[in-house]
Amino acid sequence: MKKILFVLVFGISLLTHAQEEPPKSWFTLDSESDQTQGVSADKVHEMMTSKKSRTVIVAVIDTGVDIEHEDLLGKIWLNEDEIPENGIDDDKNGYIDDVNGWNFIGNKNGENVVYDTYELTREYIRLKPIYDGLDVVSKNNKDDFEYWTQVKNEFTTASSEVAEGYDFYYNLRGNVIRFNSLLLAYLDTEALTLEDVKAIESSDKTIQKAKESMTFVLSKLSKDGMEEIVVQLNKGVDYFEDQALYKYNPAYNSREIVGDDWSDPYEIGYGNNNVEGPDASHGTHVSGVIAALRDNELGIRGIAKDVMIMPIRAVPQGDERDKDVANAIRYAVDNGAHIINMSFGKPFVYRKNLVDEAIRYAIKNNVLMIHAAGNSSKNLDESNNFPTPMLTKSERATNWLEAGASSWGDDENFVASFSNYGKSSVDIFAPGVKVYSAIPDSEYKSMSGTSMAAPATAGVAAVVMSYFPDLTAEEVRSILKQSVRKFGSLKVNKPGTDEMVKFSDLSITGGLVNAVEAVKLARQLSKEFQAKR
Repeated sequence: MKKILFVLVFGISLLTHAQEEPPKSWFTLDSESDQTQGVSADKVHEMMTSKKSRTVIVAVIDTGVDIEHEDLLGKIWLNEDEIPENGIDDDKNGYIDDVNGWNFIGNKNGENVVYDTYELTREYIRLKPIYDGLDVVSKNNKDDFEYWTQVKNEFTTASSEVAEGYDFYYNLRGNVIRFNSLLLAYLDTEALTLEDVKAIESSDKTIQKAKESMTFVLSKLSKDGMEEIVVQLNKGVDYFEDQALYKYNPAYNSREIVGDDWSDPYEIGYGNNNVEGPDASHGTHVSGVIAALRDNELGIRGIAKDVMIMPIRAVPQGDERDKDVANAIRYAVDNGAHIINMSFGKPFVYRKNLVDEAIRYAIKNNVLMIHAAGNSSKNLDESNNFPTPMLTKSERATNWLEAGASSWGDDENFVASFSNYGKSSVDIFAPGVKVYSAIPDSEYKSMSGTSMAAPATAGVAAVVMSYFPDLTAEEVRSILKQSVRKFGSLKVNKPGTDEMVKFSDLSITGGLVNAVEAVKLARQLSKEFQAKR
């Protein structure tokens, strides 16, 4: 247990990539021109300089967006039918003063949800009064009881591990600080080294214990220095504390902040118009990948040029709620979004039918939906990552793209070690490792995840839609799938394992999203589609 927990915090870099750092805007680069496995966005814009384009609106359902970021200025959607801050629902859409979007996890007083429970915790709370203590159930309730058993076992195991992890890191941090001070005084030195600690010979039991503990710590992180060690230990304590206090805590209820009627799944209008919220790092990063200004010589270049971001805040630290996701999708559709980016997901679901209805609404209104495949190194042909395009066991949403994460080189590490995959469930791969993009306060940072692969895909879709406005969402989806760049017989590490598998076997298309090829195919098909209409 100690080894696993220690690696969790100190070995987090292992989840990204073992190679050297990539170019900062690698995800926009081209394989031929730049020898980097980006989406060829820079090349496609050079190729289309004489082609007129229209503005495409991409709704970003996420943690919030810094709408004043220097690299997103002029790229944030504006509701022209709403008069700012007059306290009136001018456009009669049910949302007051929604000038730039909406926040479904806040309240009318301006307070916002930061943390929420996992859906696993909420399902445990919901089902426990019904099934806990029962050994026998009727045939009609057999499936529900088996589901409860799964929920109970997973929740019990996870919450116990969190409690153990918190105790471990809390005690380790205290011991490291205490033993460091003790050995500094014992050795009469200003800084401990591994060699000095190993050389200690003492019969004092406290000194022996201090030697043992500090040898362990310094052997793992001797190059980082004690200050950095304490910083990392603080991260470990904070991580498990958040899990224990909020995500696995049955007593915590974020809806007391929101103040909505949780029993009414079709309620609208709750929330507030603060689309940034208390921590917009994730949503701002996602938005930058799609839409960061390409000609301001600041930060990065986004993938799409003629694009606007519609910020919709519905994702807390924890699991998003189905009611909020469904309302966010409907809000995006009703307010003119052409594409919806969804860089979130969870293994359990409560009101799947509610989200499915919203997905059908998006299909009916010609809106493309792009979803991150998830970061659990799992095969989605066998595991869940909600929301899902499977509306029934046999019906898959026709406006949906599921995106896995890739890296910048075409070797065995091409597929991100954390990325979910699936020959029948993941459509496409896109850049998602060490992607450098915007974060709040006009700053920038590298992040990794399928959360970055989804906006990379959405950006390419926006490029196609901007240059070929006659194409429908389903046609653009088909174009992106048909135009992927293949990698022949390339074998990669199967995510989460050392097993080598064909890259082509990890998704439906077996390829990487590519803006140049997508535009070429769109140019050809657009004429054909127009001729048939």
